[in-house]
Amino acid sequence: QLQLVESGGGLVQPGGSLRLSCAPSGSTLDYYAVGWFRQAPGKEREGVGCISSSGLMTHYADSVKGRFTISRDNAKNTVYLQMNSLTPEDTAVYYCKVVLRGLPLWGQGTQVTVSS
Repeated sequence: QLQLVESGGGLVQPGGSLRLSCAPSGSTLDYYAVGWFRQAPGKEREGVGCISSSGLMTHYADSVKGRFTISRDNAKNTVYLQMNSLTPEDTAVYYCKVVLRGLPLWGQGTQVTVSS
């Protein structure tokens, strides 16, 4: 059964960069569009962006457009979230998600903290 595992989070200074990864266990991501979401303390989970199964189409929230890039390497069965020019407002737990048989499937999340 497909499960998602995020990795790559950590502590970074403002203006820095991180690359998050979303990899599956138990199956392949090849056939799925993948979304990235984040949830900051005391706030609702919000969409960051998404990528089509082919990787040809991406979409980003206005708050991250121009700073974040979603890509995928189907040969490595991994989807990436490259985050540049990070600010403290980007601090959150980041999740990837696919829709499996009409239901959302989430990873466990990875913490990103932007602080000096």
